[in-house]
Amino acid sequence: MQAHAPALRTIQTGACVVSAIMRRVYPVVSEQAPRRNTRKWTLALTAVLSVLAVYTHIGASRTEQTYPPIGEFARVEGLRVHYKTAGTGPAIVLVHGASTSLRDFDASILQPLSRTHRVIAIDRPGHGYSDRPPGDWPNPARQARLVHKLLKQLGVEEPLLVGHSWSGSLVLAYLLDFPADAAGGVLLAGGSHAWEGGVAWYNDLATLPVVGDLFARTLVYPLGTLALDGAVARVFHPDPVPGDYQRRTGVRLSLRPEAFLANAEDISMLSDFLAMQSRRYGDIRRPLLMVTGGEDRIVPSWNHADRLSEQVAYAERVELAATGHALHHAYPKRVVELIRAFSDRLRATADRAAVEGRGRDAQSSSTGAGS
Repeated sequence: MQAHAPALRTIQTGACVVSAIMRRVYPVVSEQAPRRNTRKWTLALTAVLSVLAVYTHIGASRTEQTYPPIGEFARVEGLRVHYKTAGTGPAIVLVHGASTSLRDFDASILQPLSRTHRVIAIDRPGHGYSDRPPGDWPNPARQARLVHKLLKQLGVEEPLLVGHSWSGSLVLAYLLDFPADAAGGVLLAGGSHAWEGGVAWYNDLATLPVVGDLFARTLVYPLGTLALDGAVARVFHPDPVPGDYQRRTGVRLSLRPEAFLANAEDISMLSDFLAMQSRRYGDIRRPLLMVTGGEDRIVPSWNHADRLSEQVAYAERVELAATGHALHHAYPKRVVELIRAFSDRLRATADRAAVEGRGRDAQSSSTGAGS
C-alpha cells in the first residue's frame, strides 16, 4: 500500500481539481443540467487521471528496475547521495547536467578518465538516486556545498571539477565558495549567465502548485516516453545520436515524477540565480577550462562562454566546431584528452609552486642560521 501512496494521492488530488474545474467552467450547466451529468463527467475525468497515475507509477517502477543504482551511497546533511568512483590518481569530479544522472558520464567519459585519475561521478540532489532536500530550492551554491561535504567525507582533496550544461553553474559556485579545495574547473557546454526567453512550457507548468504535481504524476511519463527521441535529437544536433544512448544513460529515469519536478525547478530557477552569481566571476582565482560546441543551441557560447571568458582571469577556451550540446558523447576521446591535459598542467603548476616554496623556505632557514 505504501508503494502506491503517490499514485493514490494523485488520484485524490485529480478528483478535487476536476470537481473545481467543472464548477468553475460550467456553472450554468451545473445549475440547469441534471446533477448526475456533472458527476458523470467528473468521475470520467477522474478515472482517466487515475489510469494515467497508475500507468506512471508502474512505468517509473519498471524504469528503476531496469536502471538501478550503479554506485554507492553516503549521508550528507541527512540526505542520501548516490555517487560512483573509479580509478586512482589525481581526483576528477563529474557533475551531470539537466534531465539526466551520473549514468550520463558513466556512458561517456568516466571509464576512460579513470585509467589515469580517480574519478567521482555524483547524482545531483533529486536526480538519479540522490535525495532532494525539502523546503527551499537547492540552488547551485547549495548543491556545491553538498558536493563539497561529500568530497570531504571521501577524503578527496583539491579535485578538478567537471560540470556539463546546468552544472556549469555548480562548478562556478564551487570555485567561488571553496577555492582552497579545488584544483580548477572544466565546463562542458556549461551554463554561466542568465538568458532571455524563459524555459520550456512543461517546466513552467511543473512548478505550479497542485497542477504541477498532478501533471508530473499523470502525463509526463507517457508523453515524455513518446517525445524522448525528439528531445534527445535536439540536444545532440547537429551530431547523430548514438544508437544505444538511451539504454546506456538510463535517461528515462528523468521522467519519474520526483525527478521531473526536481529538474523543472532547477531549470526554471537557474537564470535568476545566474544573474546574481555572474556578478562575482571576477573573484574566481582557480584555472578554468571551457569546452564548447560550435553549433550548441541549448547553451550557446555567445551568451555563456564568451561572457565568462571576459570575467575570469585564468580561463582557457576550446571550441569543437560543428558540434552540439552533447559534446562528451559526440567526441568523448577529444573531451577526455582535453580534461587530462588540463589536469596535467594544473598538477605541473602545483608541483613547481611546491618546489619553489620549499626552496624559499630553505633559503630563509640558511639565512637565519648564518646570522
